[in-house]
Amino acid sequence: MLQAVMYITALIAVALVIIMLIKKMDIKITLLAVGVLLLYVAIAMGKGISMTGFKSTGYAFLDPILAIVNQFKDTFSSAGLIILLLGGYSAYMSEIGANEVTVGVLTKPIGKIKSSYILVPIVFLLGNLLSLVVPSASNLAIILLATLYPVLRKSGMSVLTSAAVIATTATVMPTPLGSDNVAIAQELAKTAAYSGMTATTYVIKYHAIVSIPVLILMAVLHYFWQKHMDKKDALLHANEEEEKLEEAHAATEGGALFKTVYAILPLLPILLLVITFIISPKINLGVDVATLICFAVAIFCELIRNRNGKKVLEQTESFFKGMGNAFSIFALLVAASVFVTGLKSIGLVKVLQSVMTSMHGSGMGFVLPLIMVLITVLIVMLSGSGTALFFAMVPLMVPLAAAAGISAIALSIPMGLAGNLMRAVSPVSAVVIIVAGAVKKNPLDIVKRTSVPMIGGLVFMFVLSMILYV
Repeated sequence: MLQAVMYITALIAVALVIIMLIKKMDIKITLLAVGVLLLYVAIAMGKGISMTGFKSTGYAFLDPILAIVNQFKDTFSSAGLIILLLGGYSAYMSEIGANEVTVGVLTKPIGKIKSSYILVPIVFLLGNLLSLVVPSASNLAIILLATLYPVLRKSGMSVLTSAAVIATTATVMPTPLGSDNVAIAQELAKTAAYSGMTATTYVIKYHAIVSIPVLILMAVLHYFWQKHMDKKDALLHANEEEEKLEEAHAATEGGALFKTVYAILPLLPILLLVITFIISPKINLGVDVATLICFAVAIFCELIRNRNGKKVLEQTESFFKGMGNAFSIFALLVAASVFVTGLKSIGLVKVLQSVMTSMHGSGMGFVLPLIMVLITVLIVMLSGSGTALFFAMVPLMVPLAAAAGISAIALSIPMGLAGNLMRAVSPVSAVVIIVAGAVKKNPLDIVKRTSVPMIGGLVFMFVLSMILYV
């Protein structure tokens, strides 16, 4: 009887989350609410709350609330603080104009290239590099539509090719500053096999080995696919109206030294982490420490530039406001963890582990990653976002991978990359809708142009991940 209750409850819980994702409801409160309900069901079933070191309040009705408080504390002490600091640093870079300088410096040489198809892979790779500075796919698309799109059109690039390249500029760039990479590194660090794992180590040793070849392949696929589609749509392009997109950002003023320094500042945390790792992997420089160091460097640069201490100190307020804006990601991590704790408490995770264990040694180690990638693709296509699903699965990746007899990396890499790749193939994703609206095209027309490079990258990514990590 209890087994039946567990299955029915789990199915209803997962269905509720999926429905809310598709309807674009606030996924944080959904995961949190469903997670709490699961905890109450577990208590009603006579089971305790499955959380390491959890001590009951002495009154079962209050225990789920205590579980939420404990999860906030645990998450803040690990990935949460790092995510908030990164949000603050990104906001400060925008406040002092450094992000704008970086975009301007990197995109300026493109105007000198006259061959539109040579530009396709170059702009795609450059856009992914810029995603290190502007991690939001939607925000990056808005900036590129205002600054780069007119340049691409002047070079002779068609509207749909330009739109497709811009819509895919934030995909799988390996970065230790990504909140998804921070979250999985923190989870892996709890295990004996990956004890002490940092986001930098995870990205350089595991993520980049897959993501960089995938990016190169997608750049090549973009070139041939856009060329093929332009020929196919030749008559349509002959009658295209010229779009007039006003540039939202004026040319950045300043000398060569200013542009050089301020172009580097947004990338400085990554450069510092990578250089430190190359010099000595034994140096335990975390993302949080690197971010604070770079924040101090940026303030020093502002003091030299403005020579106005009052103004510089006032600008630093944007750092703390940025931390507040990043709290939604932190809250999503907490909500996802509470949801998973609920699934653990009713016993579903143990059942899944048993199923995986029964497959252990059967030569079918790729089945679990394949199932999770397919689920990710489905959710992303329907909802336009795979972030919530990935964060919800982070606490489950290690135990499920262990039960299946595969490396947790073999699960984290495919799932994390699949969500980011398929975002540009969903007609309801924010980035596709923004680009389609800006160029006055149907979102499905954009998706036709992004589908082959992204799906090709997805397949190659999965095969490469299985070869390397299963």
